Amino acid sequence: MIGAARLWRRRPASRTIVRMLRQPSARRFALLLLLLAGFGVTLLLVPHPDPRDLPRLAHSLGGYAPAVAVVGGALLLVALVPRTFVTLAAGAIFGPVQGAAYALGAALLAAAIGFAVGRLLGRQFVAERVRGRLARLDGWFARQSVLGVITVRLLPIAGFGLVSYGYGTTGARVLPFLAGSVIASAPTAIGYAAIGAAVSSPGSINWYAAAPASLGLIASVLIIHRWWRAERHRRLGPS
Repeated sequence: MIGAARLWRRRPASRTIVRMLRQPSARRFALLLLLLAGFGVTLLLVPHPDPRDLPRLAHSLGGYAPAVAVVGGALLLVALVPRTFVTLAAGAIFGPVQGAAYALGAALLAAAIGFAVGRLLGRQFVAERVRGRLARLDGWFARQSVLGVITVRLLPIAGFGLVSYGYGTTGARVLPFLAGSVIASAPTAIGYAAIGAAVSSPGSINWYAAAPASLGLIASVLIIHRWWRAERHRRLGPS
């Protein structure tokens, strides 16, 4: 009994975690982390289907195929499946034009779900604990316009779903976040849907249809440069 008490006293970190988990906001945040960890493990264990086998699904689903594509694609993105795979699959099943449209619809729905889950499970925990530079960073997210969201989306920080969850834990506004998410996703959605269509129908490859994918890189450079100049001007202040 005495030995157990001494061991407990030697573990202040354990006591801190236990005290923290007594708070509802900490329990919700822990649930969010467990959810993301579960998605990550599932991605490692579940085999990925071949995009060339996916067009058969559209015929079996009939008129429900577009709705299933949008909702199913959104759930995959929420489960941290890379957006590249979801868009390639949409292009392989529906062709470049419809595939890109459904992929964008899935991205919009997934962004809304991820943001809502992050806001519900993680926002209060983060807001109660941010201090100093983290508080200023949280304020920056709260002031972000659509352009700021596009900038973050185009940076190679994390996957689409993870960024959506992360935004929900900040003070970001939902409408600029959703608009910026869709705009940032558009160039690569068009390009990868065209590539997916080409994979399922090799005889109908149209490389010009994949050209919009390069717009993502160009837009990234321009937006990051504009953001850097704005930040530099803000730090220097009026001369």
